Order: sequence, then structure tokens, then C-alpha cells
Amino acid sequence: MTLSIHSDEHYMREALKQALLAKEEGEIPVGAVVVANNRIIARAYNQVEKLNDPTAHAEMLALTAAANYLGTKYLSDCSLYVTLEPCGMCAGALYWGQLGKLVYAAADDKRGYTILNPKLIHPRTEVVRGPFAGEAGALVVDFFKNLR
Repeated sequence: MTLSIHSDEHYMREALKQALLAKEEGEIPVGAVVVANNRIIARAYNQVEKLNDPTAHAEMLALTAAANYLGTKYLSDCSLYVTLEPCGMCAGALYWGQLGKLVYAAADDKRGYTILNPKLIHPRTEVVRGPFAGEAGALVVDFFKNLR
């Protein structure tokens, strides 16, 4: 079942809340939620610094939590809402998990999967870009401006 634009916006707002948690902890402000049957089953935010783990991206943590919740490695009936375009590593994980739908807010013009290789996403995964792109992008830009 395809979710309406209103639902996409609702779930992206929830992902933005996760991004703000990352920002509060000094992490790159990226948040993600996984939805199945119109219900959030996993929430996560970047925890690379906190966990001292280069793979602890919001998407990776959310996918792991969703797979554990569902008891399966395949997420073909799930949607992932993430505030920043997934990197190559995360896109590869989404591919192997056969994600049903990916909705991301801001593009990542330096490390996003579309720059690296658009084929990293599974061919059956529906991809939607844009809800709250400006707000999500500003969070990341401001984060890096404050580091300098």
C-alpha cells in the first residue's frame, strides 16, 4: 500500500525529531524511521561518535532495529524515512534488505548514493525525494558551519 503525501510528511517529521537528537549529542544530524503497516517500528539517529562505529548511521541502526522487530532480514513491506540521502554503505544495506520504499529529505551532493552509483538501491524500491529537504539540509549545513 502506498502512503499518501500527508503520511510521508508525518513520518519525515518523526525522522527530523531523530535528527535533532543526533544534533543534541554532537552527531551529524541525520534521523530515520522505518514504517510498516502505517506504524513506526524503528527510530534511529546517527551515533557514529557515541558508539565509535563508522557504520552507526541512522539508516543502518533503523534497519537493524526494524529487521529485529520483524524477525526477518527483508524489509520489502517497509518504508524508510531519512533526513539525508543515504550514502553508498547505507544504500547497499537497503539493497540487501530489499526495502520497499525510501523517502529522503535532503540530497547529499558529496557522499549520497545517487552521486556514487544510483544502482545501489534495489530496482524494486520506490524512491521519493524532497519532503522537508530545506529543513533537513539546513540542519546538516549548520552543523558543519559550527564545526569550523
